[in-house]
Amino acid sequence: MTYRSKTFLTAACAASIACCALLWSQPTVRKQAPKLGQSPRYCNPLPIEASSKDGTPQGVSLGDVTIVVEGGLYYMFCTGGGAWVSKDLLEWKYQPVEVRGGRLPVAPHVAKYNGAFYMSGNNAPLYRASDILGPYEVVGPWKNEKGEPWTGVSNGKPWTGAFDVDIYVDDNNKPYLYFPGRSTDGIYVAPLDPKDLTRFAAAPKHLFGFKPEHVWERWGEHNEYENAAWIEGPWAFKRKGIYYLLYSASGTQWTSYAQGVYTARNPLGPFSYSPRNPLTRKTTGVVTGAGHGCVVQGPDGNWWVFYTIVLPNPPGGRRLGMDPVGFDAQGNMYVRSVSETPQWAPGVVADPVRDGDSGSIPLTVNKLRAMNQRGGFSSQKPGRDAAYAVDGTLGTWWEPADDDVRPTLTVDLGSVTEFEDPQYFTVDSSRIVFATGARGGFGARGGAGVDPAAAQAAPSGSVAFRYKIETSRDGKVYETVLDKTNNNVTKYTEFDELRPTVCRFVRLTITEWPRAASPLGILEFTAFGKAVPVKRP
Repeated sequence: MTYRSKTFLTAACAASIACCALLWSQPTVRKQAPKLGQSPRYCNPLPIEASSKDGTPQGVSLGDVTIVVEGGLYYMFCTGGGAWVSKDLLEWKYQPVEVRGGRLPVAPHVAKYNGAFYMSGNNAPLYRASDILGPYEVVGPWKNEKGEPWTGVSNGKPWTGAFDVDIYVDDNNKPYLYFPGRSTDGIYVAPLDPKDLTRFAAAPKHLFGFKPEHVWERWGEHNEYENAAWIEGPWAFKRKGIYYLLYSASGTQWTSYAQGVYTARNPLGPFSYSPRNPLTRKTTGVVTGAGHGCVVQGPDGNWWVFYTIVLPNPPGGRRLGMDPVGFDAQGNMYVRSVSETPQWAPGVVADPVRDGDSGSIPLTVNKLRAMNQRGGFSSQKPGRDAAYAVDGTLGTWWEPADDDVRPTLTVDLGSVTEFEDPQYFTVDSSRIVFATGARGGFGARGGAGVDPAAAQAAPSGSVAFRYKIETSRDGKVYETVLDKTNNNVTKYTEFDELRPTVCRFVRLTITEWPRAASPLGILEFTAFGKAVPVKRP
């Protein structure tokens, strides 16, 4: 383990060496092939439960993710919420974090040192608690190696205060603080005083900055700026004697937001740019802007990267994603792809980088406007077409009419031209990404907000989105394959396993939704599965 505790204990090393000959002599243990409907899967954006109790979208627009392992559990801290706890990296349960004399900071970072938990974040002091969930109390403001308030200068302009800090404790129990400057300045590291973690033990060392030849680092939706960037989000960990330092660019408002990595043999550097950069980058589809995150070792022993997802509209709207991490023979870290289809959950396959894709693909994208489409919808507002719910992007959304208390969307998966026979599909899962009511983000504020009249139209009494999914072969007779009409867990992203069913039509019916989510909006509805093989003459 190289998260925020000692990776290798002396006793464990000795035991491992003693057992090597025995282990090498044993036959390779192979996992059984995973099965749809039985083996767990995940799908990005991750379906994280909201932190609210009344259905409001609190703890939904999450980012800047930090995960700490403690007591066999994973604790996830994010901008936009408290903590979420999991034992398997699959199911996350919200837990509040108590901060005395303050509040959970933006880009919260937590690390364990000498039995205590330390937390800081943007423009925040250093906090300490005996329990990972608090109560956290102020230790003091950050100070430089002279004991003076921490300040800096980037591109000739001064700044003060913490920003995207990362406290890393090495195997020898020496603490370090990794942090970015501002703009193109890049990443720094400073050893911390082990007796007072608020104080630098030496002057910060600049590790690397923006390089225009790294085109993906450049500022802008298409990385079009020549000399502008925003380098941020450091996260350090160690594996097999190599220090990996994640960082993010080009800026958290762009779908070009991405992560890269530098490596070194010493926590103070020198660090070298990875030839496999960028690590996570995706600019189109449902999952975009895969930046500012962390890497942790899962319960299966494999490594997993978590990242912020930047929504294309509104700019700055965010969710979370994860994918397995691999290492090549030279120790270079890589991610096969930033995924947006169902993947096998941690522990299901031995090598998730190679075998993690479950094979299910989107079946609904742009079908509502396909030729000879026999699907339909109950209603739509002007400019908020039902087709936007299946267009393969989170930049648009469908809004039913205010008086539509039971919105329905039916997609004909198998529409073809008059020269072909209809195609049938085996549907095995679905994803729904709901809009958050007020469509906020960076820049000008002019989003929809909560319409009181629309809120009255929403069925009352629900703190969660309630819905059902039906399938049909002929568009006339339907059977229910998923019934969540009694759902009580507030999630603004839902991923559901469906009983594998051969069909041509898929119908989504929303029966209730939180008033705070009014007007109801669906950013994306996706049915996943595979085509049924067609018999050739």
